[in-house]
Amino acid sequence: MAYITRVHGDAQPVFATDVATGPVSADASTAATPVNFAGPKLDFFRVVANTSVVSQQGVNEYVANVLQSVQQTSTVAMYQVDGTVLSIAVFPQGAFASSSAFLAAANVTATGYQLDSCTSIGFKLAAS
Repeated sequence: MAYITRVHGDAQPVFATDVATGPVSADASTAATPVNFAGPKLDFFRVVANTSVVSQQGVNEYVANVLQSVQQTSTVAMYQVDGTVLSIAVFPQGAFASSSAFLAAANVTATGYQLDSCTSIGFKLAAS
């Protein structure tokens, strides 16, 4: 199979959206440093509701309202609903000072639904 031998470039992303100082030198060690080619660094939160919210994922329903409320402070990059658990990744990193600040922002008023707890999951590339 034909190929072109690379003569320049490195393993850095094309756009350094998660740092303000541009790309890291190719000679610098990145050992034990997560590399996210998809975009900015994310904060991950896990909130637990008082009852299952699986049936509340439609337009203007509880999950959509929680995500919209969170986006008053940050941008939701991705989320997952699993029974009573909502896992939400947001950026910019540090938009919420604590798990309790995230819980306060996410806890929208809805009849029968309430978020009872929140845990900051942290940044992980793979299970260890």
